[in-house]
Amino acid sequence: MFELIDILLPALVAGLLVLITHVPLGFQVLKRGIIFIDLAIAQIAGLGAVLVTTLDLEHHLPGASYIVAAIFALSGASLIALFERYSKHNLEALIGCLYVLSATGAYLLLANDPHGGDLLKQVLSGQILWVTFSDLYLHIGLYILLMALIITKPAILNGKWFYFIFAIAITSSVQMVGVFLVFSTLIIPALATIRLARFNHRLAYIIGFVAYLMGLVISALYDLPSGSTIVWTLAFTALLASLIIKKMTRLHQQ
Repeated sequence: MFELIDILLPALVAGLLVLITHVPLGFQVLKRGIIFIDLAIAQIAGLGAVLVTTLDLEHHLPGASYIVAAIFALSGASLIALFERYSKHNLEALIGCLYVLSATGAYLLLANDPHGGDLLKQVLSGQILWVTFSDLYLHIGLYILLMALIITKPAILNGKWFYFIFAIAITSSVQMVGVFLVFSTLIIPALATIRLARFNHRLAYIIGFVAYLMGLVISALYDLPSGSTIVWTLAFTALLASLIIKKMTRLHQQ
């Protein structure tokens, strides 16, 4: 029992760290109508991490995986900001093209690597169940800075700086939980609660917390991939919450 708690606690903290920034960013993504930006930026950051492994840069430069992934993510965010400025009517299509190019780029880099499949799986699904507290210190500091900026200057998310804040948050999250969970954490809780005029952020946090806790426990008990399991518990929890919200709204209108 205590062994299970030792494994689940840092993983749950990692999930909560991701939720802290991704809930407000997720609402902003839905507001802007650029649903696939998170997949694109996450995959671009993942491409940077793959490049580090392919060139074996980590042995020569400590922290190279995070640094290069951040550079790639920021470059992708800069491109998307330019797309929004000069080709807004094609923005979602261009974001989709970026995602496909970065995903296939990762496959090309790992085409001759015998361990390439394992690395791609790690980038996409993550390894949240094996996160330790020592892995989280950098991310905790970074998320505190980002949330301080978002709370003190909420209007910053409405401008072009949104893309750069988004890129930094995504880079950190991909390192911890993988591309699939990054997308799901951003979109699913926000999508389930966006119709609420009040308390939508709070309910989105609750949905995320319950889903992460359920997913981690189920994946640990039944030896299932943790990232994929949490994606499904997020979907189930969000669906249940949205049905309850819809029913309560109807009762209130009667």
